[in-house]
Amino acid sequence: MIQFEEMGFTPGILRSIEELGFTTPMPVQEKVIPLMLGNDTDIIALAQTGTGKTAAFGLPLVLATDTEKTATQALILCPTRELCMQITNDLNNYSKHTGGLRILAVYGGASIDNQIRELKRGVHIIVATPGRLIDLIGRRAAKLSEVRTVILDEADEMLNMGFLDSINEILEEVPGNRRTLLFSATMSKEISSIARKYMNDPVEILIGRKNASAENISHNYYVVHAKDKYKVLKRLADSEPDIYAIVFCRTRKETQDVAVRLINDGYNADALHGDLSQSQRDAVMNKFRSRTLRLLVATDVAARGLDVDDLTHVINFSLPDDTEVYTHRCGRTGRAGKKGISVSLVHLREKNSLHRIEKLVNKSFNSLPVPTGSEICGKQLSSWVDKLETVSTGHKEIEKLLPEIQARLESLDKDELIRRVVSLEFDRFLDDYRNDEDIIEPVTSKEEKWSRSGKKGSYSQMNDNYTRLFINFGKADEFFPDQLISLINSNTRGMKVPIGKIDLYRDFSFFEVEAGYSDDLIKAMRSAKYMGKRVVVQIALEKSEERGEKVYPGKKPAWKNGRTNGKKSYSKSHRTVAY
Repeated sequence: MIQFEEMGFTPGILRSIEELGFTTPMPVQEKVIPLMLGNDTDIIALAQTGTGKTAAFGLPLVLATDTEKTATQALILCPTRELCMQITNDLNNYSKHTGGLRILAVYGGASIDNQIRELKRGVHIIVATPGRLIDLIGRRAAKLSEVRTVILDEADEMLNMGFLDSINEILEEVPGNRRTLLFSATMSKEISSIARKYMNDPVEILIGRKNASAENISHNYYVVHAKDKYKVLKRLADSEPDIYAIVFCRTRKETQDVAVRLINDGYNADALHGDLSQSQRDAVMNKFRSRTLRLLVATDVAARGLDVDDLTHVINFSLPDDTEVYTHRCGRTGRAGKKGISVSLVHLREKNSLHRIEKLVNKSFNSLPVPTGSEICGKQLSSWVDKLETVSTGHKEIEKLLPEIQARLESLDKDELIRRVVSLEFDRFLDDYRNDEDIIEPVTSKEEKWSRSGKKGSYSQMNDNYTRLFINFGKADEFFPDQLISLINSNTRGMKVPIGKIDLYRDFSFFEVEAGYSDDLIKAMRSAKYMGKRVVVQIALEKSEERGEKVYPGKKPAWKNGRTNGKKSYSKSHRTVAY
């Protein structure tokens, strides 16, 4: 393996490398640096976030830049403000002992006037987000006529964010004889198109497998009911006392809702999404980087370009719509050779999406049981004992107070004192899990398949102990299983109601509840409203009457009106409970 000392770096750069703690080159550095220093070859490097890409292009760039000239000689494009600032900071660290190198970060959300002033003074390397650079080119502040090296970092992320036109416009502004380097985690058709259009016979470097997640990441999932996702998230956080994680959600609303619930439940958490101002975003990220926050709940767009070290987990509260996004999510843990964990909370309807992701990353994911309350309390207790064994006791202030403390506690023997201390420390966990039922994984069993299949006899075999109820809302009212369960929850004051089969029609629905709950549920729903309309819940007539007189109280059956009402059946395991 070639070492940094053998690559031709100046003593000043080698000193910076030593101060940064770099010992031996990482694989992407070992392959990219000699190519950058040896010739003018264009390079495509496919590597995950956190594999040392910045040093791979940054160290040679610092060495090759002529500080005697004032013109801009290199341009680095990246998708977000955070990554832009991180790259600039890294380049400044690499060049700390070389002298005279001027590097400018150019991004939206900062004063454009200040950026224009710095450009007029002369900048050797520009690190920019595409949108702000286009603005500066339009104002004739950014002059790229002498750029000799262009680097597209996180190219796939830039394309996902819609920067293709901006990248094309920028690349038209730089000289045709430039060198171009493209770094990406995945190789999409759009990236191949950029390579064909703007690169000259590029060398392709592959770190790991194409479109694959990092090898040192463990991929796990929990199968849960949708309504239990937040409970499982809490259990996951509680079962990992030293967790430091990003929790990914699909929408801004979901992100905010999950973060607020975590905060209200006493977790060090906050949200990161597009509705935050830049100052709010910076405040959240500063707290997360300093580990004041242990859980960052974020959308994919808001988290793009985040560069945070030592994450223990990436948690997919919702699976991404685009399976390639999963690669970027999990790539934020398991960095720099460390182990990482990716966990997905998956309900039954998302299993197909999970299989597509498994195929994309070419890995089989591990199905895990949801941690039980006793397991969580055991892990927390073990972690607390570990800290107790190593805590520093050399505080003179405490020594002064010890006699009084000992006098007040002398009536307690050792075992009773330990019990009280542990009870005080674990009050929240004991309250949360003392009487909490374990979360049971949804099962796609033969019984459930029977209920979906509509085979003769399946109805009676599944539902002997259930009462079939009518409700006066259907699909035309945007009334689906989630809305039904929510309506029951909000009107039964915590009563756990086992739900069976749900049949949705256009203007009404049927659902089943365990027989002993039907009367109480009907009574509880008498004053309920949905979308401002009174809710009517009644015991349905027997199914044998559907081709006879009535389907449900006060209505003609749909077939007599010449329409089917668009019936769709949702079959639930009898494990399903509304509460």
